[in-house]
Amino acid sequence: MADMGEFGDAVAAWAAGGPEAPARELATRLSVRTAVLLEGRSDVAAVNALAQRRGRNLAAEGVCVLSIDGAMSVGRYARLLGPPGLGLRLRGLCDEAERPYYARGFDRAGAARQGFFVCAADLEDELIRALGVPRVEELVEREGDLRPLRTFLRQPAQQGRAPQQQFRRFLGTKKGRKIHYGRVLVEALDPDRVPAPLDDLLRGL
Repeated sequence: MADMGEFGDAVAAWAAGGPEAPARELATRLSVRTAVLLEGRSDVAAVNALAQRRGRNLAAEGVCVLSIDGAMSVGRYARLLGPPGLGLRLRGLCDEAERPYYARGFDRAGAARQGFFVCAADLEDELIRALGVPRVEELVEREGDLRPLRTFLRQPAQQGRAPQQQFRRFLGTKKGRKIHYGRVLVEALDPDRVPAPLDDLLRGL
């Protein structure tokens, strides 16, 4: 049976220059109504983790959460999936620095600009601030990464940086680490401490 993962793969292939038909067929078969365009897979992990915490099955609701592998791709995905293409409702989450890409991409696709939400720096920064550095360090220790963290913090480039900046950098130092902690950090949040951009995105789906 087809699932949202297959639809996401078909969309990625289409965006890379492949055929449109598989994505269109799966969108109909799965009753996809909304596409959430996220910059990377760590953002996907965080959104899915929060949905699960709130007892929601986004796939069953017709919501496909997609990594577009960088904000510069948002225009292409918005055109394929939004009003000019499959006609899906578009939503998104981006870093402050990437806001212009999302605004331009959503506007050109005829999608509502208010459909995407903006993190002050990035989602990891939002999550670290919501949890606090001591709690994040506890989670890093629990996940078995305390030794790599201490090695990282001894590097000259990290001296003088604020702890929050150091943790942000650490999460991106190993392939797959940001994705893993996208889920871990969200699962550790108090229900009333979910960062506003992430909370607003999920409430709007």
